[in-house]
Amino acid sequence: MCFSAQADLVGGIVIGAIGIDVARHVHRRHDHLALASLPLLFAAHQLDEAFVWWGLQGRVSWAVGRLALWIYLLFAFVVLPTFVPLAILALEPSGRRKWIIAPFVAVGGVVSAVLLAGVLRGPISARLAHYHIAYSSRMSDGLLVVGLYIVATCGPLLLSGYRHVVIFGVVNLIAVAVLARITIDGFASLWCAWAAVTSGAIAAHLRLAKPHRALPYVLT
Repeated sequence: MCFSAQADLVGGIVIGAIGIDVARHVHRRHDHLALASLPLLFAAHQLDEAFVWWGLQGRVSWAVGRLALWIYLLFAFVVLPTFVPLAILALEPSGRRKWIIAPFVAVGGVVSAVLLAGVLRGPISARLAHYHIAYSSRMSDGLLVVGLYIVATCGPLLLSGYRHVVIFGVVNLIAVAVLARITIDGFASLWCAWAAVTSGAIAAHLRLAKPHRALPYVLT
């Protein structure tokens, strides 16, 4: 996250509390389990980045900082591009809507595979930049991969049957454009920070989308 390790630490704790609240409002909606787990995953991700900060600042050992870097990149680059479209696919009650969203899962899978290969091939690195951590991993066709990453993680939100999710998708797309405009080398860090903040939107969706009554909340 931007600013500092302390900001990541506080953010992780706050987002973790939101994640616990989200889990309390699942109400046996098994189709919402993947979505509901995201805040807790984001919280762990932000806490992990605090160790990346400390590793770069020499406050923890090189090995601990390096492990935190690997965990951060594997979650951001490999898990999220596939997990997010799968989570949206799972919560859709309409078979037609599922068929529309399914291609984004495939795109996410391809992006995850390409980024995993890039991370394993290396080298990967991180450095302290102005109020953020700049992550880097060597890959070919980087611009195309980033574009497909955004398609995989934002597209399903825009095509969801839930109005709350669609509205959030629009806001999310605007946020991506703003972050890309602000910084390129800090995009991975700031994007994941933004994703963590969106845990509040997930909590709101779980509260507003009442259990066992999906259709009244679904777009036609």
